[in-house]
Amino acid sequence: MTLNIGDPTGLHRVLDEAVVLPQAARRLDTRRELWPDEVRIRVQRLNLDAASFRQLEGKHGGAGDAIRAEVLEIVAARGKMQNPETGSGGMLVGTVEEVGPESPLGLRVGDRVATLVSLTLTPLVIEDGLAQWDGLGEQVPCDGYAVLFGRSIAAVIPDDLPVDLSLSVLDVCGAPALSARIVGEYVANAGSATVCVIGGGGKSGSLSLVAARRAGATRTIGVVPHEREAAALRKAGLADHVVVADARDPIALRDAVTAAGGPADVTVVCVDVPGCEGGAVLATEERGTVIFFSMATSFSAAALGAEGLAADVTMLVGNGYLPGHAAYALVVLREDPGVRGLFEARLQVEVAR
Repeated sequence: MTLNIGDPTGLHRVLDEAVVLPQAARRLDTRRELWPDEVRIRVQRLNLDAASFRQLEGKHGGAGDAIRAEVLEIVAARGKMQNPETGSGGMLVGTVEEVGPESPLGLRVGDRVATLVSLTLTPLVIEDGLAQWDGLGEQVPCDGYAVLFGRSIAAVIPDDLPVDLSLSVLDVCGAPALSARIVGEYVANAGSATVCVIGGGGKSGSLSLVAARRAGATRTIGVVPHEREAAALRKAGLADHVVVADARDPIALRDAVTAAGGPADVTVVCVDVPGCEGGAVLATEERGTVIFFSMATSFSAAALGAEGLAADVTMLVGNGYLPGHAAYALVVLREDPGVRGLFEARLQVEVAR
């Protein structure tokens, strides 16, 4: 059954009294029946974003049963996966189950896809109680369904990569694309660029380091929180300089980046813990740019902190979407064995848990 009246942004799925977009809504309509421009996905796996999972893990002391129970509770209450503490969600992998006659997404029944819009705005129903998930990792085996709107985005999963690897990359594909654009523009104008990636050993951070180098960065600095991660990043060969620093300590971060050849012309923040705004600003050259990709970022703290430091820096919010971002991230993964090795090692750890 297809319903008659809808809106490409998904407003027709919002159950709040106020007129808000689905991401800001308290609850979404999760009925199976589609409006003409919608697509229904049979969900096979969720990927919780790092900030959300870290918060749940800390709240419940790593107890998988409690983490699983809270995820089920959130989805049942809100009709979507949106962590009430972090405001973030993640994305999913599944198979196209039905396509509305007016859908502009170009998907066909049977396509295996990864959604490139957040779970915070995606109507979602979980039908298996997450019985196959132990609650101990970000990737969540799941049986249920989700709905995409006319203005949603999804990518067909490539045949040459494992599904879990594709999911990990596509979850953060906005970061390398925007990093490449900003670094490329800086190099075109200034002739050179020093790029610092805070959280350079993580998913979005490692991809952003490679993207910066491909865009012409003359010096790349990867910041990680401990020596184990530093060793892995050095082995992967993704950064010219790898430094260990607590990104929540603004002076320690500034000094570490400066010692490695900073301050940076472009700083990319990819860490999934709060309190890193001041250090990112101090690590950045005057008239430089800070790109915040972490959902743990306090944007008021970033703005007021920069003002209080009299720092003339441009601050950008990475919104996760640029045209061609999915294809670009997959190219980076395929062509750089170092970054692929980091992703595969991360997945092996998750499986071992």
